[in-house]
Amino acid sequence: MATQRDPTQDELGEETYFEPEEGGERIFDASALHELVSTLPARRPITLRAADTVSQAMRAMQRGHRGCVLVTEDGTAHSRLVGIFTERDVLFRIIDGGRNPATLPLGEVMTPDPESLPSEATIAWALNKMSVGGFRHVPVLDSEGRPVFVASVRDVVEYLVQSFPREILNLPTEFGKDRARTREGA
Repeated sequence: MATQRDPTQDELGEETYFEPEEGGERIFDASALHELVSTLPARRPITLRAADTVSQAMRAMQRGHRGCVLVTEDGTAHSRLVGIFTERDVLFRIIDGGRNPATLPLGEVMTPDPESLPSEATIAWALNKMSVGGFRHVPVLDSEGRPVFVASVRDVVEYLVQSFPREILNLPTEFGKDRARTREGA
C-alpha cells in the first residue's frame, strides 16, 4: 500500500513521519518536528496587565494549572504582548528577593519583550527556542504581536506521546526490562 505524501514535503526531500513499517504501523521520523507549532495541544494563554500583582498572577497560574502568564498591554489576548511571568520568576525574583507578592506589580518582575514565535513556526523552532534559551514556555503570537497560545515543553511531550503511542506507551514498566511484569491477582 502506497502512502500519500504532502507535495510540499516531497519538494523539500523530507520523509513523512507516518512512514509505515511492516504491518502498516507508523514509526517516528524527524519530519514530525516540521509540523506547525499550532499542532501542539495548547490552551488559550492566561493574560494579565503589568499593573496586576504577582499574587494575582500566582493564583491565576495555580487555578489554570499553568507555568506562566503573559503580560499584555491591556491584560487581554487582544492586545500586544509586553512580557512573560513564569514560575521560575516566582522562585528567583520574588522568594529569593524577599519581596511581597501581594503588592508587587508584575511589570517589575516580568521578563519584558520575551522571545516568541510566529504562529506559522514549526515544532522544531519551538524546541530550538526552548533549548537554546533555556525556556520551558515560549509565547506564540499572531502577525500583530498578540498572543495565540504558549508552547510549553509539556505540550511537546504530550504531542509526541499522542503521535507515537506505540513507541512510548508500550515500554516495559521498568527501564532495561525485556517484558512487563504481571501483577499478582490481576
